Amino acid sequence: MNQFTILIGGTNGYGINDACIILCRLFSRLGYHIYSCNDFPSVIKGQHQYAVVRAASQKISAHTRKPDWALILDQETLDLHHKDFSENTIIIYDTEKVAIEPVPKNAIGLPLSKIVKDGRGATEMRPTCLVAALCQQMGIKWKVLEEVIKKHHPNKAGIEMELMQLVYGQAAEQISPKQTSPKQTVAEKGNEALTDLSIPDQSGLPVMNGCQAISLGLLQTGLRAYVAYPMTPTSPILEYLAGLEKEAGLQVVLPESEIAVIMTALGYSYMGVRNAIGTSGGGFSLMVEGLGLSGMSELPVVAIMGQRTGPSTGMPTYTAQTDLLFVLHAGHGEFCRFVVAPGDAEEAFYWSGIAMNKAWKFRMPAIVLIDRTLGLGLYSFDIDLSPVLTEEKADGEQNPTKLKTGRAIKANSYLHDDFGYARENPELATASTDNLLQKLNLLAKDLEKHEQVKVYGKGKTALLCWGSTKGVCIEIAEKFGLKVIQVLVVSPFPKKAIAKALQNVERIIAVECNAQGQLAILLKQNGFEVHDKILKYDGRPFALEDLEDEVEKVMK
Repeated sequence: MNQFTILIGGTNGYGINDACIILCRLFSRLGYHIYSCNDFPSVIKGQHQYAVVRAASQKISAHTRKPDWALILDQETLDLHHKDFSENTIIIYDTEKVAIEPVPKNAIGLPLSKIVKDGRGATEMRPTCLVAALCQQMGIKWKVLEEVIKKHHPNKAGIEMELMQLVYGQAAEQISPKQTSPKQTVAEKGNEALTDLSIPDQSGLPVMNGCQAISLGLLQTGLRAYVAYPMTPTSPILEYLAGLEKEAGLQVVLPESEIAVIMTALGYSYMGVRNAIGTSGGGFSLMVEGLGLSGMSELPVVAIMGQRTGPSTGMPTYTAQTDLLFVLHAGHGEFCRFVVAPGDAEEAFYWSGIAMNKAWKFRMPAIVLIDRTLGLGLYSFDIDLSPVLTEEKADGEQNPTKLKTGRAIKANSYLHDDFGYARENPELATASTDNLLQKLNLLAKDLEKHEQVKVYGKGKTALLCWGSTKGVCIEIAEKFGLKVIQVLVVSPFPKKAIAKALQNVERIIAVECNAQGQLAILLKQNGFEVHDKILKYDGRPFALEDLEDEVEKVMK
């Protein structure tokens, strides 16, 4: 696989996000598949931030800690990340902010801060200026970069474009004849295609984060109202859909609290309006009573639940897979819920739509369980939107406020009869609970036509994963000759599909971003033995090197 990785780091709030998106769109435009993760603190401005952009000749959804190119905006970035640089890493840095002693042969220093200040530019322009220097060193023609910026950032003009072009020209003067050509350095790693980057004759895939993919999946299946209180990592859904409110005929509502969010959504459901909500673990905790109301009153709702580190506030802008068991058991009493955990942008799109359809078909809550890694990570999106998710329009769906006779009924949190009137007799209590729980069996049968458990590769040892750990598990399994079993649907639990996936598997290694191995616990509860666990719970996703090291230890 031809591939290369770029790291860009500096101070949070000063243009790194914008530079990261430009890099992703640039290399996608040149025909590469993209994956990018962005590490930033929970402050508006200040503290260290870095982004990793990985480009490859085939689909990827994992990152590496070892960059081929490093764009360094401050000393802290160099001090924190230099241990991951190889002798072939090309460093492009701001000489006004970074001191490197001794200067490596592959280091390119530019007085970036001075250039920006002299050109009456803002500090936030420094990262995009480094992108311009990178493009020059990679052999990407200025007109290609300019085309990408004008297409995706039409407001980026004037001083910033002038500064980028100036830096692009000055970067050409920084390589001495004795230095190794950066293009050759990367080509030696098997990236010969990089030498053709100056030829803009390829059309790339769109680049989007997981939250945008979810938004499209919901829209594809009839979303008409979205209700949310902003919480990382699902806030981009609120922002994205708000921008489409008029165009898509949506109502996007931002209530005063998470409790108001779910109650407003259930009000939409009572009116027959397809809707969804977005939150994280802390917000979902406040919504739990409303979740029970959804179950008892049979008012459907789709909840996008973005996991992050906890408990309580924890580290709100960092990642975790710690809420699986929580969402499976949230709410008092006994009622059903559909829970799915997609692993990349395409799955996020597809299964968000499936969640919408199933919630309305069976009149129950559906939960799409993501994390910060998936929600905010940038992916090449390789799927045709037009034919997907149209195989069903929720057969038998009806406005919950109407019986077949057309008579209006009440939506009641009490035990109630078919007309919505509160009742307390034992026969109805039994029948009502049977009805609520029977939905899970009907849903399980309905889901059989979907691939609820995916299998990659072959082998007697399998890496077991769910959610965003999918990509890193697939790449490392290929290296070690292992099988990968990815569990997508977790409720109703796909016992038959998992048993089939585990045929001829003698050893199961669970890979999760939590401290207990929550999927492993769920499998054990259903009669499957997990032999080893590789767990990471520092708020950061697995890099390829992280998982490779841990698999080597476990396999010894």
